[in-house]
Amino acid sequence: MRTYTSNSPQAAGRIVAIALLADGHLHSSELAAVHRAHIAERLGLAPGEFSTILRDLCEDLLANANLNWGDACKLDSDVMQQVLHELEDPVLRAEVLSLCLVAVHADRYLSDSEAELLAVLSKSWQAHPWQRLLAS
Repeated sequence: MRTYTSNSPQAAGRIVAIALLADGHLHSSELAAVHRAHIAERLGLAPGEFSTILRDLCEDLLANANLNWGDACKLDSDVMQQVLHELEDPVLRAEVLSLCLVAVHADRYLSDSEAELLAVLSKSWQAHPWQRLLAS
């Protein structure tokens, strides 16, 4: 899995892309919804850059896929934690979580894997500052 600079628009965009693929399907309504939500402007991405991030994520997932596409879309917990820790800014995290909600609800069906991703995001990013200090 490629890495991005901490708190970069690309790191943020990749997490939204993960939400789009969480159920193993990329539905046009989901993609349209994040574009209507002005993902590029909200995350500071150049026009068309989100499409590149999404394509790069698919390439990374396929390069590591052992079984099928549905399984490829499930990141192991270590990789997911690495991806999540690329965002440390609480304001950016809130923006990304908001866009993820737009993405997973766009097709009017919340799959188990989408719900699990939202739970992981919420749990990982709700740590209080003093908890991070204790972990250091």
